[in-house]
Amino acid sequence: MTLSLYDVTIPVFTRALHTMSGLLDTGRTWADESGLEHDELLQAQLYPDMKPLIHHVRLACDTARLTAVRVGGVERLDLPATETGFDDLKARIVRTRAFLEAVPKESMEGKEDNTVVLATPDRELTFTARDYVLRFAIPDFFFHDMTVYALLRHNGVPVREPDFIGGAEVS
Repeated sequence: MTLSLYDVTIPVFTRALHTMSGLLDTGRTWADESGLEHDELLQAQLYPDMKPLIHHVRLACDTARLTAVRVGGVERLDLPATETGFDDLKARIVRTRAFLEAVPKESMEGKEDNTVVLATPDRELTFTARDYVLRFAIPDFFFHDMTVYALLRHNGVPVREPDFIGGAEVS
């Protein structure tokens, strides 16, 4: 059995987003119990030039969705960045997971050597689909995923590594 680009992205992203949703629940509960305004936690930054927690949730969702679009050629689902609270972020995760769960495995099969062009504000990056997934999409997704965890933890939310890794269940 070989691992496909689908196998190393869609189920992995889906599961990690499920875990991220649980971390957000823990963060909201902790904020409520501690008397901390939700916005203070959602706008928390690790350093002044870094984006806040709310932004990292958005970007993790975007990276997951756009991987399916760029590699699998599936129709793009646009999710404007309009979230202002925990419920909005959780809804974004639900919509992203539903989108990912609808991606046909076949859409990503045999695409390893296809060209993926990633346009950034200041340049274009060109990858094979394999390199895009392994060198950009997966690291980028987990940068944002881990930053959400780190921001919660840094601000006192009682989460630990097992909460980030998630259980052995597939969800």
